[in-house]
Amino acid sequence: MASVAYASAVVRLRRRGEHWPVLRTIGFFALGLAPYAVIELGFLGVYSSELRWAFSTRIALLIFAVPAGIAAGRPLDLLARVSGETGRGRLQRLLATRFVRITGNAMVATVVIAAVFCLFLTPLAGVLRVNPVVEASLGIVVPLVGLAMVLPMMALGAVHTGTFIAIEFLLAFVELLIDSVPGLLLRLNDTVLDLIPDAARAVSWWPTTLHDQHLAGDLIWFIAEFADVPILVILLIRWMRTDRVEAKSFDDLSDEEYDAMTRAHLDGRR
Repeated sequence: MASVAYASAVVRLRRRGEHWPVLRTIGFFALGLAPYAVIELGFLGVYSSELRWAFSTRIALLIFAVPAGIAAGRPLDLLARVSGETGRGRLQRLLATRFVRITGNAMVATVVIAAVFCLFLTPLAGVLRVNPVVEASLGIVVPLVGLAMVLPMMALGAVHTGTFIAIEFLLAFVELLIDSVPGLLLRLNDTVLDLIPDAARAVSWWPTTLHDQHLAGDLIWFIAEFADVPILVILLIRWMRTDRVEAKSFDDLSDEEYDAMTRAHLDGRR
């Protein structure tokens, strides 16, 4: 469905004589949907219910890598271009809602991702892993959660103040430390935390329960630290975009308006 929707939008743009960068289309499919298919239909998806490290790696990639890859295709920008002025206005209003403004910043992303990873330290992780209905539904829910955090950051209309983005930067760096805690605890703990007994050994290399948990901790730690880099890049891009918007707003002021704003600022400081 995502492939058809994106490809159809690109075709509609080209029929109208408008250009859409090929690299964005390649990014959407090669960095977003292709990894999603490999994760869900490959080894991680097949053995997610039996191996802790496959389950935790799958969830971490679905909430980090897949949304970042899809965002590289700028689907919201494509939607705005295809929808025209009316659709663009609706999209801007959606991005301006409180819910999207809350989900689309690094502060909330830090809390949400830390909370997801902390679930691996509880028996709930075992329930989510062995329940076939829940385990399958995670393949849809988790990427959507990641997209709710990443896409607003990449949207053209999601422009915040420089101070707000600076705070996001600080929290994103704090997230580098926070994300490592669940992985470290899984790696260093010698007690099986999800309370699920050993699955039947499918092959000779099948890890023991404790080794399986330690592998899960190692991989969560690595993926979390590596995947924070795209978030920092997105924040940097948004900061540059915000700086350009603020600079243009000052350039558009007349001399009288600029003098009045300066006097108001100085009066406020007194």
